[in-house]
Amino acid sequence: MRAVLAWKETIREQCVYDLAFKPDGTQLIIAAGLRVLVYDAADGAIIQPLKGHKDIVYCVAYAKDGKRFASGSADKSIIIWTSKLEGILKYTHNDSIQCVAYNPVTHQLASCSSGDFGLWSPEQKSVNKHKVSSKITCCGWTNDGQYLALGMMNGVVSIRNKNGEEKVKIERPGGSSSPIWSIAWNPSKKSLVMMWRRLFTPKIILLCFHRDEHNDILAVADWGQKLSFYQLSGKQIGKDRTLTYDPCCVSYFSKGEYIVMGGSDKQASLYTKDGVRLGAIGEQNAWVWTCRVKPDSNFVVLGCQDGTIACYQLIFSTVHGLYKDRYAYRDSMTDVIVQHLITEQKVRIKCRELVKKIAIYRNRLAIQLPEKILIYELYSDDSSDMHYRIKEKICRKFECNLLVVCSQHIILCQEKRLQCLSFTSIREKEWVMESLIRYIKVIGGPPGREGLLVGLKNGAILKIFVDNPFPITLLKLSTSVRCLDMSASRNKLAVVDEHNTLLVYDINSKELLFQEPNANSVAWNTQCEDMLCFSGNGYLNIKASNFPVHQQKMQGFMVGYNGSKIFCLHVYSMSAVEVPQSAPMYQYLERKMFKEAYQIACLGVTDSDWRDLATEALEGLDFDTAKKAFIRIRDLRYLELINSIEERKKRGENDNELFLADVYAYQGKFHEAAKLYKRTGHESRALSMYTDLRMFEYAKEFVGATDPKSSRILMTKQADWAKSSKEPRAAAEMYLSAGEHLKAIDIIGELIDIARKLDKAEREPLAKCALHFKRLKHHGYASETYSKMGDLQALVQLHVETRHWEEAFSLVEKHPQFKNDVFVPYAQWLAENDRFEEAQKAFHKAGRQNEAVKVLEQLTHNAVVENRFNDAGYYYWMLSMQCLDIAREQRDEMLKKFERFQHLAELYHVYRSIQRYTDEPFSSHMPETLFNICRFLLNNLTKDIPPGISKVNTLYALAKQSQKLGAYKLARYSYEKLQELHIPSRFQESIELGSLTIRSKPFHDSESCYTAPAFLYGLNLCVFTVLPLVQFYLEEGISDEEAVSLIDLEVPHMDEREAHDSHALYEILTPHSAGPESLYNRACVSKQQGGSNFVPVKVSRSVLRSMSRRDVLIKRWPRPLKWEYFRSLLPDVSITMCPTCFKMFHSEDYELLVLQHSCCPYCRRPIDEPN
Repeated sequence: MRAVLAWKETIREQCVYDLAFKPDGTQLIIAAGLRVLVYDAADGAIIQPLKGHKDIVYCVAYAKDGKRFASGSADKSIIIWTSKLEGILKYTHNDSIQCVAYNPVTHQLASCSSGDFGLWSPEQKSVNKHKVSSKITCCGWTNDGQYLALGMMNGVVSIRNKNGEEKVKIERPGGSSSPIWSIAWNPSKKSLVMMWRRLFTPKIILLCFHRDEHNDILAVADWGQKLSFYQLSGKQIGKDRTLTYDPCCVSYFSKGEYIVMGGSDKQASLYTKDGVRLGAIGEQNAWVWTCRVKPDSNFVVLGCQDGTIACYQLIFSTVHGLYKDRYAYRDSMTDVIVQHLITEQKVRIKCRELVKKIAIYRNRLAIQLPEKILIYELYSDDSSDMHYRIKEKICRKFECNLLVVCSQHIILCQEKRLQCLSFTSIREKEWVMESLIRYIKVIGGPPGREGLLVGLKNGAILKIFVDNPFPITLLKLSTSVRCLDMSASRNKLAVVDEHNTLLVYDINSKELLFQEPNANSVAWNTQCEDMLCFSGNGYLNIKASNFPVHQQKMQGFMVGYNGSKIFCLHVYSMSAVEVPQSAPMYQYLERKMFKEAYQIACLGVTDSDWRDLATEALEGLDFDTAKKAFIRIRDLRYLELINSIEERKKRGENDNELFLADVYAYQGKFHEAAKLYKRTGHESRALSMYTDLRMFEYAKEFVGATDPKSSRILMTKQADWAKSSKEPRAAAEMYLSAGEHLKAIDIIGELIDIARKLDKAEREPLAKCALHFKRLKHHGYASETYSKMGDLQALVQLHVETRHWEEAFSLVEKHPQFKNDVFVPYAQWLAENDRFEEAQKAFHKAGRQNEAVKVLEQLTHNAVVENRFNDAGYYYWMLSMQCLDIAREQRDEMLKKFERFQHLAELYHVYRSIQRYTDEPFSSHMPETLFNICRFLLNNLTKDIPPGISKVNTLYALAKQSQKLGAYKLARYSYEKLQELHIPSRFQESIELGSLTIRSKPFHDSESCYTAPAFLYGLNLCVFTVLPLVQFYLEEGISDEEAVSLIDLEVPHMDEREAHDSHALYEILTPHSAGPESLYNRACVSKQQGGSNFVPVKVSRSVLRSMSRRDVLIKRWPRPLKWEYFRSLLPDVSITMCPTCFKMFHSEDYELLVLQHSCCPYCRRPIDEPN
């Protein structure tokens, strides 16, 4: 411990009676003369003197919260000051004020005078005062603020509660002849508990930890020159400590580990918390009247009788010693703790005096105290033993800079001098160096003949043996030595100089091997000759041989290197850092230095590193190293391989390539192994390796196509393996490939024979047989087996998986409950194979209406985009029928969609002809047909035009055909309408020419031009001509079934009334009937004038009975639609109606198209499909 003067000030002709620090340590309050002085604690500069007292100020105290402080004076007054140095309150006692103290918790102020003491708090209007029997000289609150201790002139310590009531009274033996002059409570509860642990039994310690009372300890200094310690209960701790002076002040450090005392010896002294003196802080010219420790620091301020104020900084140096994995260090200035860095065991040696130096070597431990040196030894030779006992005591005072202990000697170093003393204090040797000794270390040796490594300031490095008076010079550097270490074999020397450069020398040749910058300490690995580590700039550096340095971050100094443990000193704590030796090990492996890599691995690497080392050594054919490494990881498989290779070596084999091939085969590097086998002429081994591993494809590649015999043998082996692995299908195929047809037949035949012999109740074996048939792709056998079991679900699944759809459909006809299981995967399969129309129908059959509609919508959209209007019409018709099916559940919405899709289907179907006429050079349609199509389209394109249908194309075709047919008015109208539209460039010239040409034509139509009323007759969708049909409706009360039955009846004999009705109906339904009042003529006129008064034709039962079945066409729509009835007005004209789409055609045209396409030209129903 050293005390360094930080600053010093003197107040002339004034005694410094008391001082106090602000809790944050920034200000110092001093009681001197009539004033209160405020100083800057950092540099001792005075901030402000405070006036207010009329007599000498004896005491000051600062509140714990730092908001106010108090001063007491001989003028009997107390002044409360704020932290801004303003006086805010003043109250008085009857006598001069001797001491003041603030409660650390409640900030209650205790002020003590010669005859009483008072308790004041900001919340109180008055001060509660209590009389005492003797003059109070000092006071202090406990840490929790519950109790106040008063030191008195009559040698009594009175402990009061917060209300001033006395709870404990401590009477000192000296009485009034030993007045109590200073008291202080230890501020650290933790340290107090530790003190109790040393002083009491474990049972009482446990009680102390669980009791609710306070654990405060009071230090009492009296003028009987005694220092004593008391518990709160008044029980004394230990014995009185005798002082050599009258103490005037006692002050604890913030954490309670040390005590500062000053008095009549004109200096301040540092003590442990147990009262052991550690040394002087600063000698003065007068009594030290007061002393205080700056909060949370090592600064101490003294106040003297002659007005001197001195601030000292206490510097506590680290006193420690290290030998391999044992580290000894000083604790609490008087104790030595020996720590085993590997096992983390610790033992504490209590010296009860200041520990000045520590040295440790093997089983010896030397501790230098102020007046003696203690030599300890271990109880046993056990490396983990931590029990030390005193071997010798050298009761002499020594002054030395460094202390070293050996087996039988201690070495004292004082500047340039080295002294070797025996444990009996006999000086045996002395060496005087030419320069100051900077570093000394024991490097081992026989007991009594150990060697020392010494580094001097002038750069000389010496080796000294304790039994040899002559030192040996090893090296002479140009710079001072900072740190030294010698390798385990004594062949290499590592030096860190004052420029932080690491230098490594060969001791024998004096050659510089390498150097590294940024080093502050260095150590060789005690278990490996070629490894050292050094620290510097926050990094730990590990160097193996002449490989590059491996770095990792580390705080502190590296002081030792033992195996994989690096001992690091950070501030005051030593720790063992486990450093994996992977990096240096891999550096050796890269250079194929397997034995050296093994030595590094023994220091400590992971299991994966051991495996890598073993593998590399094995591939490098260093079987000895590989064997030891595999033993480490207990890999018996590779150990068997190594043993077999060693046995073969003993028998005389020496082909390393063959050995390496075996190694590769064990490692799974089969291709490399096969190449080596082939190179060494052992192709059979490669072939056996592949076949044993069932790697038949690689074996075939290895054999090649030039050896068919070997290929057949391989195939047969592969088939045998497949058969033994219960893979009959694969085995059968391989037997067939290898020409072993009988074996293949046996495999398949065995299963079906077994399945046929089993009873149908034995479901589990039958199921296994069926499963094998499925794997073998024998659908017939599997189907037979499932049928025998009666497992219809599995049978359906089999048909679906094998795509035997016809069999699946026939099964669904018998068992409709499996409809979804068949049609849904069938539809998905059709969609995957781009058969979307069939997929839609399959979804429809499966009842998946949403999927069916979705497929149709996509097909329709694609057809329109691709200008496939015939397909678009067909798909819209299918969509309409789909909506009609769904209409049974959602009637109104679906019926609207049905009508809309039916309309779109007709439009796209007829527009196909227009598109072909405009886009293709030739047309198969007659002008009348195109003329009718255009009129039909334009009549239906009055509102929204569907996507893909061009009004320009329609008007253009109508204009051309009208001009050909002599309908000049309509042609002229079409050309005028075209001028209002955006015309494509390809039609521009033709339309302009047509517009000019039509102007030369008459303004009336040709006589040959005739337009039929297409609105009343049906439309032939083959050639788009008019059909002689008229629609009629049933009277109310007549059902569809009754109407059909009436029409199917033969016409019987009718009476006059019925005959009159029948004749009337004939007139109604015949366009040639005379008279303008016929319903047919009225219907025609109504339609031509807008049709607002159109009256439908309704028929009675008698009229139905008179009709011929061949003249009536019925559209038998499914529910919820009603049937529609049509009567042919020209019975000689043959008309055919498709039973699916209900579209009507001239029979000859229909039959011609059916012969061409084998289906309905509108709905594409196959002609052979039943209705």
